[in-house]
Amino acid sequence: MRTEHAFVEPSATLAANERIRAKIESGVPVLHLAFGEAGLPVHPAIADALARGAHDNAYGPVAGSRAAREAAAGYFERRGLPTEPGQIVFAPGSKALLFALISILPGDVVLPAPSWVSYAAQAALAGKRVWRAPIGAEAGGVPDPAVLELVLAEARASGGSPGVLVLTLPDNPTGTLASESLVREVCELCEAHDLAVVSDEIYRDLTYEPGSFHSPAELLPDRTYVTSGLSKSMALGGWRIGFVRLPERSSTLHALTGFASEVWSSLAAPMQHAAAFVLDEHDEIRAHVAASRNLHGATTRAAHRVLVDGGVECRPPAGAFYLYPDFEPLRPQLAALGAHTGVELAELLLDRFEIAVLAGEAFGDEPAALRFRMATSLLYGADDDQRRRSLQSDDPAGLPWIASALERLRDALAEIRAA
Repeated sequence: MRTEHAFVEPSATLAANERIRAKIESGVPVLHLAFGEAGLPVHPAIADALARGAHDNAYGPVAGSRAAREAAAGYFERRGLPTEPGQIVFAPGSKALLFALISILPGDVVLPAPSWVSYAAQAALAGKRVWRAPIGAEAGGVPDPAVLELVLAEARASGGSPGVLVLTLPDNPTGTLASESLVREVCELCEAHDLAVVSDEIYRDLTYEPGSFHSPAELLPDRTYVTSGLSKSMALGGWRIGFVRLPERSSTLHALTGFASEVWSSLAAPMQHAAAFVLDEHDEIRAHVAASRNLHGATTRAAHRVLVDGGVECRPPAGAFYLYPDFEPLRPQLAALGAHTGVELAELLLDRFEIAVLAGEAFGDEPAALRFRMATSLLYGADDDQRRRSLQSDDPAGLPWIASALERLRDALAEIRAA
């Protein structure tokens, strides 16, 4: 008997980053806007915490050490989500936890369109059907509620069984944040249609106005799973530290730790020492996150102004370091340059202007749409000294290395408009 295995292409973001970095290393001066790495140095106090934990080479509990889980519980408590350590599971990155939840929670997967590239790929690996519900005009990360209801009806009429809705707050790829009313409306639909919610909140602490953030776990506590990690707010992507908050008294804990025990065993013990230190949120950590948030916000808003001034439509950013421009107003000019789709637009920007972005098609957008995701987080400098100066600056967009990057984007838009 022949067994068929799920196959997915390599992650579009990781593949693009490797390809573009190879170009840069070969001497091509590519303006790298295609990868969502936080682009900042490791805080010395966190490096010290990791060094103190380096001696810990034993396997620990699958869900994480007591100290790390208590620190994560406190982190959520301070954000208005009462949490016990037993509701926390750590993993080598939130990506692993997202895959585990998509795999073990029952039912098909519903995604906003566009949404982060890995959700649909993970659903395919888990053998789940995917249903996409387009976002509305206000913000990405959550589907338009009216459209979501139609998609759920269509899925069931087609023999589907929607069971899990994945949300991203703030959103990757659009850099926007759904309002409390929009989150509430979507949660009410999830309650009515018996959907579990996986809320990817890895960018939560990079919300430009932290008081504007509202987690679905506040509104739908019994069916919301919150994933997070230290890759974005602390720029520790390479350390692979992720954690999830499960609903209180969730029966999923046993299934999740069973999955984890067979896939990753546990988060590396030294990383748990670092995680516990960061999530305890001493003053120096809070100050570092605040400085990062200000840098991301200032730079992304400056790039947004360049886009809008250049005749491009784009939702204003509210968190993280992403923009999702729509070049539809420039379609005639782009057609004259040979670009009729999002992929062709991305290729044009790379080949003609040496500007790297990631086409919206990678995020589940319509191929014909002239949209792409751009990240501003790799503009902060060529070395750690420049990056620290960016982090400390009151006007990062005015620093020479950031200003020149924005000028390259402005010049490219001017040339496209003139075509």
